[in-house]
Amino acid sequence: MNEFEKNVQSKRNDAVDSGVGFAVSFGFFAALFIIATVVKLAAS
Repeated sequence: MNEFEKNVQSKRNDAVDSGVGFAVSFGFFAALFIIATVVKLAAS
């Protein structure tokens, strides 16, 4: 076992972190889609 396995910085679950990352990126692209849809509807 190496030094980094013994001295862990964060003991949080990686699945939680990846879920949060997915939700944030999904929210960003969903917001872009909604903004583009609103602009398209307002232009027509």
